[in-house]
Amino acid sequence: MTLSVAGRCERTGMFGIAITSSSPAVAARCAHARAGVGVVATQNITDPRLGPQGLDELARGLSASEVLAKLRERAGAKASYRQLSAVDAKGRAAAYSGDHCLGLHGHAVGPSVAAAGNLLARGDLAQVMVEAFAHHQQVHLGERLLGALDAAIALGGEAGPVRSAGLLIVDDQDWALADLRVDWSERPVPELRALWRLWQPQMLDYVRRGLDPEASPAFGVPGNP
Repeated sequence: MTLSVAGRCERTGMFGIAITSSSPAVAARCAHARAGVGVVATQNITDPRLGPQGLDELARGLSASEVLAKLRERAGAKASYRQLSAVDAKGRAAAYSGDHCLGLHGHAVGPSVAAAGNLLARGDLAQVMVEAFAHHQQVHLGERLLGALDAAIALGGEAGPVRSAGLLIVDDQDWALADLRVDWSERPVPELRALWRLWQPQMLDYVRRGLDPEASPAFGVPGNP
């Protein structure tokens, strides 16, 4: 029911995740990232608690693989229903798919990237996302993540139609640089791309407004010259 790619930008240190699913509001449950710490995806009969728990363990200095091992140990038998992936602050990636993952499923990792999916149209889509992410290192992290997701969708994506999608990116502030969601749609991934095209040119202005409003760009609305 879910296809995701989580990554770290080697140039900027940003973390992010792009995700899509046949179920509604996938990013609200499955996408988790923290500036300077890492990114965690928890999917397939999802336990949303595993995302914040994984980020807390990454913040304590555990590697991505150590974090997933700890989450699996803590979950006990329920871990077999989960699919997890993580990337840590050093770019180490790890992924896990339990025995009870739905349908055709799989995961793959590479330097600074982890991808996973279930109920897939074909078994190599996680590796396709990893390779697509690695191929475009000079573009913005958001573009790399969406491009990787696009590559998997182009080859069939989920076995059925997807209905929601999200893009979460963190940089060097406590809040997200981008937190874009399409919670229910016939075309969630194209709509997510449209949101990214709208948000990317102005997202740093919103960071500046939060940090230093006096030096920030004007809004260009009545009452704000």
